[in-house]
Amino acid sequence: MTAAAHAPTASEYIVHHLGHFTTHHQSKIVDFSIINMDTVFWSVFCGVVGCLLMYLAARKAHSGVPGRFQAFVEMIVEMVEDQSKSMVHGNRTFIAPLALTVFVWVALMNALDFLPVDLVSGIMRLAGLEEIHHRIVPTADLNGTLGIALGVLTLMLYYSVKIKGLGGFIHELFAAPFGIWFAPFNLLLNVIEFVAKTLSLGMRLFGNMYAGELLFLLIALLGSTATAFGFIGHVVAGSIWAIFHILIVLLQAFIFMMLTLVYIGQAHEAH
Repeated sequence: MTAAAHAPTASEYIVHHLGHFTTHHQSKIVDFSIINMDTVFWSVFCGVVGCLLMYLAARKAHSGVPGRFQAFVEMIVEMVEDQSKSMVHGNRTFIAPLALTVFVWVALMNALDFLPVDLVSGIMRLAGLEEIHHRIVPTADLNGTLGIALGVLTLMLYYSVKIKGLGGFIHELFAAPFGIWFAPFNLLLNVIEFVAKTLSLGMRLFGNMYAGELLFLLIALLGSTATAFGFIGHVVAGSIWAIFHILIVLLQAFIFMMLTLVYIGQAHEAH
């Protein structure tokens, strides 16, 4: 009776699981002084794991009949290489490995969504820290996805200046697409284009992963109902969504990589 009385409501359960482990409490919508420590930790963790996997694959690679792991990695590398060839016309010495890094990194961060939704909260409860919030999936945090998107924006600007020169890039900002006589209007359009690309890149990944995480929580709540229908629905819906979510995890990583290549490829082209 006491446990039932202290059990969280559905809203409290979702709010708790969607809360971040932050440096301090957020009191306004935009506060750049706040750092989501869980997002930073799991992003770095997935980056280290991704680099380690690629290192092991390169170290054990041989020219003979490849093993399963080598064949799997070679398939990913070949896919990324083919896409970079079609998108970027120029030196791809850095861009192709960048695209591979983005794909592997985002896929690993997305894959954290397959961990049980109550895993971290259960560990915190056992440690007596149930009041502490902690989220595992970095790509379900808008701060994380926009951070990666800002990195892509930096590369877009870098290659725009590198390929066209500083003067050529500035001239393009004011002259494209309607000619130099419409310089203020052209500048506004180009600035809006850069901002839209960055926001859409980050928010697309965030929206899909956040929705997937929220749906897993709702399925978990379905299983908490003490009825046969709730249990069966929890098992069936959870299994179907987990299988479908495998496609979403890989597809969102692929889309993010492709858009990165598209935007960098556009930076190589002149209007």
